[in-house]
Amino acid sequence: ITSRQIEAGRRAMTRNVRRGGKIWVHIFPDKPVTVRPTETRMGSGKGSPEYLVAVVKPGRILYEMSGVAENIAKKAISIAASKIPIKF
Repeated sequence: ITSRQIEAGRRAMTRNVRRGGKIWVHIFPDKPVTVRPTETRMGSGKGSPEYLVAVVKPGRILYEMSGVAENIAKKAISIAASKIPIKF
């Protein structure tokens, strides 16, 4: 899951809650993904770091909320889940 996807989910949740509660993000993208330029010949080293990802395994908590009614929290989490390419 990329840092952009994590941030998109967090923004969607924050927008849906509207100052009501507090949101914590429990994952951090700390693994760089390197990309080589297209049409480059083999060899000549590794590509430059392009973006950061977080490795997420089953059972990992991504976001946490408090101070919000349960129905609003479920709605916000489902909106955030649509921004992330993971099955829930």
